[in-house]
Amino acid sequence: MIAIDTNVLLRRLLADDEAQAARAQRLFESGETILITDIVLAETVWTLKGKRYGASREDIAAVITSLMEESSVVFENKQAVWSALHDYLLAPPVKTASGEKLADYADALIINKARLTAEQMNEHYAGTYTFDQAALAIKGTKRP
Repeated sequence: MIAIDTNVLLRRLLADDEAQAARAQRLFESGETILITDIVLAETVWTLKGKRYGASREDIAAVITSLMEESSVVFENKQAVWSALHDYLLAPPVKTASGEKLADYADALIINKARLTAEQMNEHYAGTYTFDQAALAIKGTKRP
């Protein structure tokens, strides 16, 4: 198994640097199992949604879904990634002082990873506490 950093995943997805994109693609075709950690996935989503690339929620869903379908790719917890994607797509907009806001994919991943980790540890999951108004729209969150 090998792990990749966010910049390698982005070069493969965006092909915005021909030489680096080719090297990243060779890693994916090497026959090695490729670990995409939670932080790499969250950073990738954050970058794609940023001003430079402006990816929509649907674009993000397509990227994550395509990665999940690749036989060589594994995640720290595939169920957390999948559940987070579901919550991310279904999270309703909330009104905040700065306007309407939607929960980020990272918020959904934090919440789902916490719930699943508690279950794996045979602990009762009592919620994820947050001040983030949009994240509070996801089941399992609470205000401190």
